[in-house]
Formats: sequence, structure tokens, C-alpha cells
Amino acid sequence: MKRKDIINNAQRLVIKVGSSLLLTQEGVNFLFIERLIRDIAHLKRENREIILVSSGAIGLGKKELGIDNNLGALPSKQALASVGQTQLMNLYSRFFQKYKLYTGQVLLSAQDLSRRSTYLNARNTLLTLLKLGVVPVVNENDTVAVEEIKFGDNDTLSALVAGLVDADLLIIISDIDGLYTSDPKKNPQAKFLPEISLITKQIEEMAQESCVEGRVGGMKTKINAAKISTHSGIPVIIGGNKEKFLERLFSGEKIGTLFFSPTHRLASRKKWIAYGKSSGGKIVVDNGAKKALIEEGGSLLPVGIKQVQGRFQAGDSVSLVDENNLEFARGIVYYSSKELERIKGAKSSSIEKLLGYKYSDEVIHHDNLVIL
Repeated sequence: MKRKDIINNAQRLVIKVGSSLLLTQEGVNFLFIERLIRDIAHLKRENREIILVSSGAIGLGKKELGIDNNLGALPSKQALASVGQTQLMNLYSRFFQKYKLYTGQVLLSAQDLSRRSTYLNARNTLLTLLKLGVVPVVNENDTVAVEEIKFGDNDTLSALVAGLVDADLLIIISDIDGLYTSDPKKNPQAKFLPEISLITKQIEEMAQESCVEGRVGGMKTKINAAKISTHSGIPVIIGGNKEKFLERLFSGEKIGTLFFSPTHRLASRKKWIAYGKSSGGKIVVDNGAKKALIEEGGSLLPVGIKQVQGRFQAGDSVSLVDENNLEFARGIVYYSSKELERIKGAKSSSIEKLLGYKYSDEVIHHDNLVIL
């Protein structure tokens, strides 16, 4: 599908904005917010559905309380997020009301998406809000999240939300034009890349070199979000360092970097296995097993397992890595790590003899496996 068709046919959009756009050294960037909401209102008039993923709660909390220095302790950040999230929603509510649009606050934690039940509840809530014509404003629930289970950045969150609601397009609005071959501020010869058909290691290295932001949510995290989204079948546009970015984008101007997605989409459950459910450990497989899984669409059998890393229970999501320790798949296991230690390398016919029981011939059935 061509760029023009992707944009014109996109009916359900996830739009992500970062705190660097919402806040300046002087305070709230009212001009940017006004333009953003105006453009979203225009897209709504075209009968498009919009979900806004927005950072900025901690920054607004600091502004509200007059705190200039960075508070390192997690409880302090959580307290600032609590104060700032109220300010953030008040801002959006006020601006959206100018266009007679309603907003709804949705705070998500990584734990919410790791459980199948709460994953589906979040999906149903967002889809219901869209059906009612509301613009959901999504942010990470920083007031309760701990470092070990945080998304890490709202770029990743936006990609997971796009997959959660089966969006047609993810737009990550940034303070840079898109992806360059290197940092354009340091290298005048850096070339802008308008379209990316496949995210390769070379593209990821470019993102590292062109990370002009130097903070959480830099180009590296945006490329990671693009990987998640495109693998789920959802194209991504990264850009925004231009006036009226959304208006110009949807009127056909070739701005921002477009990341194409494969023609197929992952089913909702497989998206959850791949990206929603936390990985509980690693299984190292031999080259023969890797080939069978990738090329033949097979299931993982104990005979192909070389090593088990970490602790996990039956029903947990685990990463599959090859002999070079490169992750290539994720799946839901039928056996715990302790059980796998006893049956790894064995034939399926020997499972019952080794354990005294058998749940299945497979360690991971192909229906519960996602190739990354």
C-alpha cells in the first residue's frame, strides 16, 4: 500500500505527544496544544477515531509545585505525577471543549496489559469510549507503577495501545522531523529518511546516532515502538517538527518518516503474547528447533531445548533465544522452568517417564507462539 493510501484510509488513529512538546522552560506550550487539539478536531470531523497518548504529568506537577530540580526517588516522582495528571487532563478538557469534544482519562500500567483479563478490559473501555465519540487520553499510571514494571516510555505505550485497539495508524509527534542517517545537528551531511520498509539493525544504529533528544523517549525508543507497531500490522509515522504537522500530513504532504508494516496483522491474542504479557524467562533452543519454528511453523518440543534461564511457571510467557542468545520468538509454556530442566533435550515420548506425568508433547504449541 502506498503512503497516500495508508494515510487516507486510516480511520482509527493513535497519536502520541511527548512532554518536550507540551512544556517549555517558561511553562505550558499553549500554542502547541491549541494547534494539536484543532487538528484532532478536524480529523474527528472527518469521522476518524482518535486516541491521544500523552506524556507530561511529572513535568506539569513540577511546574505546579514550583520544583526545579530533578527528584530521583520514585515516591517523589509518583507524587508529582499525581499532581500533574490532574493539570494535564484539565488542560486537555479545556481545549477540547472549544470544539465541543469530550475527553476520557485512561491510566495504564504494564501490569494491566500483562494479564489477559485486564488487557481485554482496557481494550473494551477504549473501544467503548471511541464508540461514544470521546477522545481517550492515555498515560502511564505513574502514581503506582514501580521501576521494574514500567513501560519505560510513552513511545512504547503508544505502540501497545495501537495494537490493543487495532489502530490503522500510529503517529508519534516529536520535536524532530523524523529519522535521519545521523544527528543532523552534528552532521550537516545527515540525510532525512522519508520511508522505511523494514526496520533492520542498520536502521536501529541510525536511531542511536540520530538521538538528538538525549532523554527517555529519544529516537531509539521511537524505533522500538515502530518495531512493535509494524509487527502488529500497524504502520507508523514519526515526525512533527513543523507547524500544522497533522494538518499537512493528512492533506497529502510528505512529511515525517513512514514505517511500513507487513501485509498481515497479528491476531489480538498473539499481540498480547508478543508484547502485552511480561516475559518470565528464556529458553535457549538449538538451530534445528529454531529453523522448524520459523520456517515450518512448528511447535517447540523438549528435544530442541539446550538451556533454561530464569524461573517461570506453566502458562507464563517466555522468550525463545538461539545459540547466539538472540531473541527470535515468544510463547506460552506448558511446563515450568523446573520441569523443563528435567526434560530438556529429551524426546516427547520420554516426558511422562522423566516427570511421572505429561501435560503435552509440546513445550510451546505453535498456536501460542509468536515469531519476532
